[in-house]
Amino acid sequence: MRLRGVRLPLNVLLIGGGGREAALAWAFSRSPRLGRLDCAPGNAGIERHARRVPIPADDLERLLAHATRERYDLVVVGPEAPLVGGLADRLRDAGIAVFGPSAAAARIEGSKADAKRFMERHRIPTAGFRIFDRLDDARTYLAASGTAYPLVVKADGLAAGKGVVLADDAAAAIEAAEGMLSGRSFGDAGRSIVVEERLTGRETSLFALTDGTAFVELAPCQDYKRAFDRDAGPNTGGMGTYSPSAWIDRPTRAAITETILAPTIAGLAAEGRPFRGVLFVGVMLTAAGPKVLEYNARFGDPETQVLIPRLDGDWLDLIDACARGRLDEVAPAFLDVASVCVVMASGGYPGSYERGRLIEGLDEAERLEGVTVFHAGTERDASGAIVTSGGRVLGITATAADLADARDRAYRAVGRIRWAGEHHRTDIALDAITAGRERR
Repeated sequence: MRLRGVRLPLNVLLIGGGGREAALAWAFSRSPRLGRLDCAPGNAGIERHARRVPIPADDLERLLAHATRERYDLVVVGPEAPLVGGLADRLRDAGIAVFGPSAAAARIEGSKADAKRFMERHRIPTAGFRIFDRLDDARTYLAASGTAYPLVVKADGLAAGKGVVLADDAAAAIEAAEGMLSGRSFGDAGRSIVVEERLTGRETSLFALTDGTAFVELAPCQDYKRAFDRDAGPNTGGMGTYSPSAWIDRPTRAAITETILAPTIAGLAAEGRPFRGVLFVGVMLTAAGPKVLEYNARFGDPETQVLIPRLDGDWLDLIDACARGRLDEVAPAFLDVASVCVVMASGGYPGSYERGRLIEGLDEAERLEGVTVFHAGTERDASGAIVTSGGRVLGITATAADLADARDRAYRAVGRIRWAGEHHRTDIALDAITAGRERR
């Protein structure tokens, strides 16, 4: 990765406490430009790399006051909720460089209805859709003889990655709509819903850094959303991922850039809400070409965990250039390696689960070649031992020369870690290897 000019040391505040932030903290800690790294609120793994600040990621007032008082050179916002809530705007108004989009730009994640209307205005390929905020109107449409199934019902607002229901028939769709529009399922996030056709094909994840004008693409990833093997069970925030994608060749990637990434970034700028940060696009590779499933206004989790080790360069330099509108000065490159992340979760996730379970074997796992353990939902108990504190607990990431070796390393590390009730999928990246689709 090439950068022009002198780069001064940076005091950085990283906001968030999950696996995504653990990967970023790990990367920043390796930068020769790093002065001080703080993380609010962090977790038991992040504290190896950063001083923890006991402020929740959604407490915008305290975060702004803290960042202003400490005079950070750069603030990196990990989660979506503070971005949608306007934290980046308030930090920039205070004269602090921040990596993350404005509230207006982040609405492409914060409101699925806003995102669909945006795509319609700018002719960006996506599934056909209808938007409803009245249950009677939604029920009439969903029960009509002319409504084609299967389809998808989505809560309009942020629902922690869980506000999507795949409906095979009218009964399932109406049940989902009733739960969302009544507020029972997702509170205010479901007070408006998007009903759209269900696209068929293979889903993939694309990331681009943009300063509002220029953009650079990052390596594509494949995510596994369902809780159990063979894509069974409920949707989760993600049970594993690998990079680079085995299903995106050069022509497909060029088509995604031309029809989705470039018009999205140009469209947001044209509407007076330029996007500065990382644009994460969920794409379905259909027979008719790539189509947008959803936008996200931040790095993915667990996709960040496989992107981070593959950069041939300094993540802190890259993110700082993006935050300061100097993305035209960078030329990022990626290592010719494969990376696999397997999520280890609490039993019961994404439903209810127990916390405080003692985690054993972490040091043993990290001694394996090419393996890094990123903490997502961990804390320390009164004795100082590391225990579970969330649904997704760890992201076991491994890199190797090819996908099969990276997968083998990741699962060997998984086998060394244990706690009562632990759950993980056993088939991450297996479909690509079985199909002989490995690529770099």
